[in-house]
Amino acid sequence: MFRLSYWVFPVIGGLVWLGMLLGMLLHWIINTGRAIYPSMSANQQIAYISDVGAQELKPLFIAGCTVTTVLLDLSFGADRWLRHRGRLAPNTTRAEKVLSGLTMLFAVVGTVGLILLSVFDTLRYPRQHDIFLLLFIAGYVLSAIFICWEYQRLRTRYRDQRILGLSFYMKLFFVIIEILLAIAFVATTFTRNYNPGAILEWVIAFIFSAYVFSFYVDLYPAAATKPQLQVSGGGKGGGMKARLMTERDPGPRVRQQHDYRHGNGFNAASELEDGSSFGTSATATHPMASFEAPRAAGQDWRPDSRGRPMASNF
Repeated sequence: MFRLSYWVFPVIGGLVWLGMLLGMLLHWIINTGRAIYPSMSANQQIAYISDVGAQELKPLFIAGCTVTTVLLDLSFGADRWLRHRGRLAPNTTRAEKVLSGLTMLFAVVGTVGLILLSVFDTLRYPRQHDIFLLLFIAGYVLSAIFICWEYQRLRTRYRDQRILGLSFYMKLFFVIIEILLAIAFVATTFTRNYNPGAILEWVIAFIFSAYVFSFYVDLYPAAATKPQLQVSGGGKGGGMKARLMTERDPGPRVRQQHDYRHGNGFNAASELEDGSSFGTSATATHPMASFEAPRAAGQDWRPDSRGRPMASNF
């Protein structure tokens, strides 16, 4: 069953970033015939992403950087929120919450760096562009280190949640590879080996798209615990009843369960009542409870009484 939830943030963000990179690279190769831009050095034949983004595709560069980083930051925020609500493996220690906060903080730093480097292009603002480039790389590398650390602690506690181990190793791979490539990129660029530096920049950017996509793995399990709102009305003095519940545990009371040994996952349910109810039998978890309760209680029952389940995507 297709479940729409918070996982759309990293998927859309990754597609936007990947589409932007492919569009810029193919434009430089096919449309311009590997043009030598004014921002390129005399001994440089391969354009940096920033060289292409400083020309006619600058609006695409700015839009792609902005949309991608904003959606990635929303993914970080959604991950923290869902763990706080118990729909994902929760952060139960202060250290995990601090690591989560540092992850989001440095992600915002990286976001600011990437957006500003796209605005202050390398042709007109070379010094500012280099500063924001380093800010972008440092921000997201540090953010990845902290979230990797957080996931290492989570997978140690929730050993039966294999998704945490998978996500941890994916992010660990990203951290190691990106740090090594970033060191090589900075070294080649500042020693004026621009062609190898340009190739490394494109490689780093494409790997970054895989990092964005990796948050799909983290957020998709929350789709199985998305809330459903059930509204039922009718019956003499029946009033209106609304029940907010999850698919895994449609219980009548507000509760959160963390039964990891038996594989029950993360369950949450809540119930909100407005007006008088049909009695205790009306709070049954089955959607047809609103039909049967008035009959069982010997009350008048109107044919137009009905229960209407409404599902929330998030």
